[in-house]
Amino acid sequence: MGFGDLKSKDGLSSLNTFFADRSYIDGYSPSAADAVVFEALASAPASNYPHALRWYNHIKSYGDLRKSFPGTRKPVTSYGNSTAPAADGDDDDDDFDLFGGDDDGEDAEAALEELKKKRVAEYEARKAKKPTVIAKSSIILEVKPWDDETDMKEVEKNVRSIEADGLRWAASKLVPVGYGINKLQINCVVEDDKIGTDFLEEEITKFEDLVQSVDIAGFNKI
Repeated sequence: MGFGDLKSKDGLSSLNTFFADRSYIDGYSPSAADAVVFEALASAPASNYPHALRWYNHIKSYGDLRKSFPGTRKPVTSYGNSTAPAADGDDDDDDFDLFGGDDDGEDAEAALEELKKKRVAEYEARKAKKPTVIAKSSIILEVKPWDDETDMKEVEKNVRSIEADGLRWAASKLVPVGYGINKLQINCVVEDDKIGTDFLEEEITKFEDLVQSVDIAGFNKI
């Protein structure tokens, strides 16, 4: 006859009464019977069914291990009040633990702990394989000469001679300033953790015979 409809109040009440003096559906350790009844429930029993709720939370704690509970899975109607614990004369009664404290229960808990450790290790391994995202920026520099007699090709040559880890020079062009003077507008891509604008300005202004000043004309994260 079983518990009846476990999604109804009568079914839950029957289940709660059943677990008033039991820890598992059949015997003294988790079995396929517990997995079948657990899966038949729509959700956790309400707090007014304390025995059923205690059992539900205990079985839920096993996670995917429920699929490997020992025993044969039968229809949920096969389980219920007709299932009873061992007779009073059973020699094992003195060691009976309502909360599954026997060796089988301990083995299941140990297996659950091993499963958790395995999943944490797998997660850490997947995390370690993910490529590290390198933050980069595109910077446009404007390099101004002293006068119209400054050799701008020499200015660009000197600027591009600056080498550093995380720095890559890109396109450039000359932009008229006035009075026959041109400034060098040059683009570079930098790794943010390695190269900053201060470094670029300091290195370029070292060519003091050619360079009057350096300005940042554009700065964009890539």
